[in-house]
Amino acid sequence: MTRRLAQVAKKVGVSEATVSRVLNGKPGVSEVTRQSVLTALDVLGYERPTQLRGERARLVGLVLPELQNPIFPAFAEVIGGSLAQQGLTPVLCTQTKGGVSEADYVDLLLQQQVSGVIFAGGLFAQADAPHEHYRQLADRKIPVVLVNAPIEGLDFPCVSCDDMAAVEQAWRHLSSLGHERIGLVLGPEDHIPSRRKLAAARVAAAAVGTVLPEDFVERSMFSLEGGQLAAGRLWDRGVTAVICASDPLALGAIRAARRRGFAVPADVSVLGFDDSAFMNCTEPPLSTVRQPIEAMGRAAVDLLCAQIQGAQAHAGELLFEPELVVRGSTAPPLHA
Repeated sequence: MTRRLAQVAKKVGVSEATVSRVLNGKPGVSEVTRQSVLTALDVLGYERPTQLRGERARLVGLVLPELQNPIFPAFAEVIGGSLAQQGLTPVLCTQTKGGVSEADYVDLLLQQQVSGVIFAGGLFAQADAPHEHYRQLADRKIPVVLVNAPIEGLDFPCVSCDDMAAVEQAWRHLSSLGHERIGLVLGPEDHIPSRRKLAAARVAAAAVGTVLPEDFVERSMFSLEGGQLAAGRLWDRGVTAVICASDPLALGAIRAARRRGFAVPADVSVLGFDDSAFMNCTEPPLSTVRQPIEAMGRAAVDLLCAQIQGAQAHAGELLFEPELVVRGSTAPPLHA
């Protein structure tokens, strides 16, 4: 007990006597200090005293599918900073291959009595993936916000980059350069944002009087290696430009082009999605469609905090406008 008092006191920056007053429900402690002590208990892995267990912790789960794609650490930084400004502590839950599953993370977060959960990518974005753990959160009335895809049948608030606008901007840019054989490198078939991008590409192609051939669309896992394999097939079919569903996929497409002796952008053009860190430092610098991460992350936290404070959940999806960033990986086709 003494060790616990000392650790919590050190974490919060108060005296052991103050911690003891909080744990024993004694007066003379400000609400801010009381909440800080309770949060420190949660973070350090100590159980709250029985009389305090009814309250939810000032912790918020932040569930990410991976950290290799720079877009997810970027979201974590914005969301984590915004949560801290609201007096909430983010608990980062990152899936790794063969590691803790998303459902297991949800169980752990429920055990910690978190105030809410933000999912910035994950199984909810895959229509055919198991979604039972999301329903569990809904049944327990835990505030939840999703980033970049809603779940059918569950009215969780959602903030998304407008995939329709993103692909429209990308397609218009490549078409204006003179490209007519434009391919797509997307995520798996049940990936909701990829489905939206495909639908948008078909509309964009029709708008310029063409049709997107089925063999100009390739699917891939979201990795540089996956992008290289998928884009390689498209280069072999004679496309002159590809739009990729993420920046790592686009970097894989550039590698595939070079392995075939193509220069980017002299021979073929590549356009990414996200504008994640260092894309202006690649060779060539990557043309891409920028997600408004700052605005989306802050909106996700605002929606979550509103629910935590008892407001009615904002059903539906907030769409944020992307921005085309033209750099050195796109140019007119060789024989335009």
